[in-house]
Amino acid sequence: MKRRSHQITGKRGDSSWVERTASRTMLRAVRFKDEDFSKPVIAVAIPYTNGTPCNDHIRNLGDLVQNEIEAAGGKAIVFGTPVVSDGISMGTEAMKYSLVSREVIADAIELMTEGYQVDGVLTLSGCDKTIPAALMPIARNDLVGLTLYGGSILPGQHGHQELNIVSAFEGIGAHSAGKIDTRELHEIESCACPGAGSCGGMYTANTMASAIEAMGMSVTGSSSHMAVDRNNQLSVDKCRDAGESVRALMKLLKKGITARQIMTRKAFENALTVAWALGGSTNAVLHLLALAREARVPLTLKDISDITARVPLLGNFKPFGRYLMNDLHALGGVPMVMKVLMDAGFLHGDCLTVTGHTIAENLTSAPDCPSGQDVLFPVSAPYAPAGRHIRILYGNLAKEGCVLKQSGKKLNTMSGPAKVFNREEDALGAILSGKINSGDIIVIRYEGPKGGPGMREMLSPSAALMGAGLGDSVALITDGRFSGGTHGIMIGHVAPEAQIGGSLALVQDGDRIEINLEREELNLVISEAEFVSRNKNRQEPPQRYQSGVLAKYARLVSSASTGAVTSSFD
Repeated sequence: MKRRSHQITGKRGDSSWVERTASRTMLRAVRFKDEDFSKPVIAVAIPYTNGTPCNDHIRNLGDLVQNEIEAAGGKAIVFGTPVVSDGISMGTEAMKYSLVSREVIADAIELMTEGYQVDGVLTLSGCDKTIPAALMPIARNDLVGLTLYGGSILPGQHGHQELNIVSAFEGIGAHSAGKIDTRELHEIESCACPGAGSCGGMYTANTMASAIEAMGMSVTGSSSHMAVDRNNQLSVDKCRDAGESVRALMKLLKKGITARQIMTRKAFENALTVAWALGGSTNAVLHLLALAREARVPLTLKDISDITARVPLLGNFKPFGRYLMNDLHALGGVPMVMKVLMDAGFLHGDCLTVTGHTIAENLTSAPDCPSGQDVLFPVSAPYAPAGRHIRILYGNLAKEGCVLKQSGKKLNTMSGPAKVFNREEDALGAILSGKINSGDIIVIRYEGPKGGPGMREMLSPSAALMGAGLGDSVALITDGRFSGGTHGIMIGHVAPEAQIGGSLALVQDGDRIEINLEREELNLVISEAEFVSRNKNRQEPPQRYQSGVLAKYARLVSSASTGAVTSSFD
């Protein structure tokens, strides 16, 4: 394999040896020695911040990875990336920067890997957007590389009850509905997150980590290992993941295996299958579409719909179920889930992975699914039958498509009067003040990729509905998106979005909206003549941001139906 880092590892006698002397001179100042100039140079992206538990331990994990690289005969170029915490920014203007950060992080990693022309790259991740962002530049430039997830948080404890971050959001709704007092809410807040690691349910972080392991772009078992132990020290499993990831990368370098040899169409099908079998987040739709574009793999919403229609829901995980990732870890983790699915014919076992082996070869030592537990249901008797988790709907409100998270609920056709809001905060205020009634259909618009901009997650209003006891009787529709912690009757990613002329902009208070799962449609029930009249009188609102990163993002970003990406390959 031709070395990319020739400019700092050139030998005397090469035509450009003199020019490379300057590069080596600068690197000597940062502790490179003579012997280092003949080693493979590995970029290590470390999205560290003490601003969120998801990434609070990532610097320590990055130090461990760097040491493992040095021990394996490589030389590390270490750098950081931004991190925007979804949980902390939720419900505020700050959340507009969350999805934007996915693009910024991916671009930052590309700048560093290409700016230093490294031989390989190992990217770490923690909070939601850092996970797809860690893989996007590897796919974009077809690098030799892989990614390592920082791991899941342990559950909090309050009395005999296990807590997680969504417990706090739903506690706010319960408090507003008079179901718990202020003291109880404060105790939930204080206990929900006991240490480092990403949110513990089958929310976006654990969904994407599991999907990427199933895709073959992280080492076996790493997605279901805990981040830290009860002393808030890196877990033994996560330390082992660091060493295995480095050894896998060195093997990829030796064999010349690049990302797109692994990230094939069949690998994406494996990723989607595992994500939906576990009951994963709607955000996986957005992120896997984005990753497929970067890897030049054709993947559409229709393809995703076809896959979800045949995958049974096996996982009994929060937000809709009972359990957290630590419960799955105790049973054998994601490798056990993949073995169950492969044995039942749902996975392509011949797909290559970053270990240098196939999926089937990686799973030879994976445990069987234990009996006598209800964390993961068998394929023969699933938590819910195929097609009852993620649904892709179309119709006159979503001509390009939208995403419903059904999570096994029995739901066929629902219709009701629209309660329309142009901002998330206004909808949340209406819920908390008791202005939403059973049977209503909440519409939150101008929160899409361009309209927000940034496509905020609607965890605050959705959790408030659950806390107020309205989760089974009120639907929420938005051109924004949802947290992986969201459950209830939630439809997001409506495309085209309101900002660019989508029909969501035409909905008025009191209009009847129909959610029809028999036809897989989302429709505004008004006459065609009324549609024409409202469209004629529609005025596009001005962009909310005229400068800065949000304005730049709004100009570049694609539809949610294609992954809300800023890279163009047309």
